[in-house]
Amino acid sequence: MKLTKVYSNKNETFAPIFLEDGLNAVIAEIRRPENKEKDTHNLGKTTLAKLLDFLLLAQRSNKQFLFKHLSLFESFVFFLEIQITSDKFITVRRSVAKPSKISFKYHNEKHKDFTQLDDPQWDHADVTFDRARNILNSALDLRDLSPWGYRQITGYLLRAQNDYTDVFQLQKFKGKHETWKPFLAHILGFESSFISEQYETEKRVDDSEKSLETVKTELGGLNLDSGKIEGLLQLKLRESEKKESLLSQFDFREEDAKLAEVTISDCDRELADLTTRRYYLNQSKSKIEESIKDNSILFDTEQARKLFEEAGVFFKDQIKKDFDQLIEFNKSITEERRSYLEEDLKEINDELDVIKAQIDNFAAERSKNLKFIKEVDVFEKYKSISKDLVRIKADIETLERQRDNLKRLQELRSELRNIKSHLSEVQEEIENNVDTINSAPNSRFSKVREHFSDIVEKVLSRKALLSVSVNQQGHIEFLAEILDDDGNSTSADLGHTYKKLLCVAFDLSILRVHLGGKFPRWLYHDGIFESLDNRKKENLLEVIQEYTGLGIQMIVTAIDSDLPKRNAQNSPVFEDTQIVLRLHDEDSSGRLFRMASW
Repeated sequence: MKLTKVYSNKNETFAPIFLEDGLNAVIAEIRRPENKEKDTHNLGKTTLAKLLDFLLLAQRSNKQFLFKHLSLFESFVFFLEIQITSDKFITVRRSVAKPSKISFKYHNEKHKDFTQLDDPQWDHADVTFDRARNILNSALDLRDLSPWGYRQITGYLLRAQNDYTDVFQLQKFKGKHETWKPFLAHILGFESSFISEQYETEKRVDDSEKSLETVKTELGGLNLDSGKIEGLLQLKLRESEKKESLLSQFDFREEDAKLAEVTISDCDRELADLTTRRYYLNQSKSKIEESIKDNSILFDTEQARKLFEEAGVFFKDQIKKDFDQLIEFNKSITEERRSYLEEDLKEINDELDVIKAQIDNFAAERSKNLKFIKEVDVFEKYKSISKDLVRIKADIETLERQRDNLKRLQELRSELRNIKSHLSEVQEEIENNVDTINSAPNSRFSKVREHFSDIVEKVLSRKALLSVSVNQQGHIEFLAEILDDDGNSTSADLGHTYKKLLCVAFDLSILRVHLGGKFPRWLYHDGIFESLDNRKKENLLEVIQEYTGLGIQMIVTAIDSDLPKRNAQNSPVFEDTQIVLRLHDEDSSGRLFRMASW
């Protein structure tokens, strides 16, 4: 799969761009001195990448320049010619006005113009967006990507300035490891099914834990067990059967006898016990209150001294001091005893409050039962028993719901244990697979790693390492780093320029390893020479020429001032046939779209 032509229905505004098999350069020339120091020039080299993405059936987005400035582009219809095999091509037609209606034309010749072709002449005319992606995926036949489609790798093939922030995780994959890690592992030669299964299993664990918490909430946090619930349920069911039997027979003698027994024996006995307990507590309460009142010390040493003086007896200071100390000692003992008495009094008052509430409840129940026994009207008794039956039925429903929830809770716990056990097995499979592939010198990943390191060393004269490992959480991790002379990781790869170079090296290595298979053979790298010193630019250009010579199509963009500097006698950086588009800042004719800047 290679790109061979991009054109539109408005040649005067967007001229056709013809792409060749090897190196294709888009050069932006800054001719006006006031623009030379600017970071951006809005000439269109990055816009071209976005246009290609649109024609490769990216989702419609209001942030995309075509729709952000809809009034300027609504009348445009764009075409992308793609080479499928050496002698087979497919052209994609997509309009801005109707971006969800796409057309396709198969043909055997390169650089065709289908702007005047009517709908009946297209092999697939105005098909829906999802169907269009399926048609293009089938036509490209990129089997090495299976079970993923061509769109999954497009982000690695088509890198604009914002796509160099991470070698592996593209902007559209931020925060969603399950959307890119299995795919990346697959094209690197690892067993992706284990990784996909890992994320699916983790989701099942999360769902199961949420269900578990929901069931716990429905149980109300009660510490229940199935045996207790079954026992209570049986008691309530027997009680319900008896009530229903009474109502069906319309005979309340047994209920009268039962209530009489309960009223006479149980209620009266409980009331008598509670009354007796209340009496003793009140007695204790009175004694404590009296003790608290009597715990005052009446002896006053100052009054004693005056009394002794009046009697003519000398009251020495030492004697007064001893008495004062004795009084303080007694006060401390009294205060401590008082605190204990007050605690006892509080406990007694609390228990008296509880006893009062219990006496009131038993008295009310006794009164209700006696009223029922004395009630002559059988219909009133029928209504009373019916109310009891409704309450019992409600208790039964509650117990049955708790039983079902408890059963579901046990099932979920068992299910969660099984899922976690399976997750551990999958993580072990991932670890084994990563170890096996890493250690195999002829594995696909080992070859990618070798080419990656070779590219970085040729450009930077520095070692680089591409590694795949499993972290402590059992997830696969990808790492690309530049090493120092001792083989230790450095922070060099954190800079934007070196990060960009790592992205380029990775993309080229992937395509080189897949050259013999059903895999894309084109790359678009925007601003590839920016910020490198001159020698490194020359080294990078040599790598690009080497890889395009192997059969990889590269589309590179650059500002003329970023190109390698050569003496006048040296050959130009690019041959004229390699420069597919020249942009400049003199006027609108130098822009990708020959119109005023938007």
